[in-house]
Amino acid sequence: MDSWVRFSAQSQARERLCRAAQYACCLLGHALQKHGASPELQKQIRQLEGHLSLGRKLLRLGNSADALESAKRAVHLSDVVLRFCITVSHLNRALYFACDNVLWAGKSGLAPRVDQEKWAQRSFRYYLFSLIMNLSRDAYEIRLLMEQESAAYSRRQKGSGGGVPGGIETGGSGGPGTPEGGLPQLALKLQLRVLLLARVLRSHPPLLLDVVRNACDLFIPLDKLGLWRCGPGIVGLCGLVSSILSILTLIYPWLRLKP
Repeated sequence: MDSWVRFSAQSQARERLCRAAQYACCLLGHALQKHGASPELQKQIRQLEGHLSLGRKLLRLGNSADALESAKRAVHLSDVVLRFCITVSHLNRALYFACDNVLWAGKSGLAPRVDQEKWAQRSFRYYLFSLIMNLSRDAYEIRLLMEQESAAYSRRQKGSGGGVPGGIETGGSGGPGTPEGGLPQLALKLQLRVLLLARVLRSHPPLLLDVVRNACDLFIPLDKLGLWRCGPGIVGLCGLVSSILSILTLIYPWLRLKP
């Protein structure tokens, strides 16, 4: 298993480059179709996209073992929520890669009797569950950081003899429970929460990149499973953006969200 993990780690960069090229072809094919390009050119782009997809599946043959090893490490995390989200995410990734391996065997001709549609649906379901866990983990970390930032702001306000902790003034023509004061107060609180969220994400680039990458990836299984038809243009754009962000985390390891 260790040798598979080492192989998988070495092929990550090539797989992500192929992924970026695949979704770039998907986006290009949609643009060509929209602008009335020749059917022959559209066919060539679709064939290139298919070859890149098959090549990616070959490069991911060892990734199930890598995901299982990551799940074993995540079990020992001290934070219960992080332990659950990360472990379940890695287990779903392992199942996703296993289904992907079966698909590769079917498409390459090694197992011609494989029901490719059925295994593709299974693969995308596990992929969707993994992304939901990733986004849940991101939301949990954002909440923790926002609480820390808010508590630090309150301490600074108290130390400097400022106003109400959190920076929300409760004065006005109407009380908090009246219609005159309730709506502006709610809008102010919402605005402050949005500003706090923006400050937290701006000061934690790895978390910001992970949120954007997972959110972009979410459109892919939603479209493939028929839960939300986005179209090849949106799928290609989101896949290309998430692939570029993944490549950035390989080039600059400090941008990768830990643990």
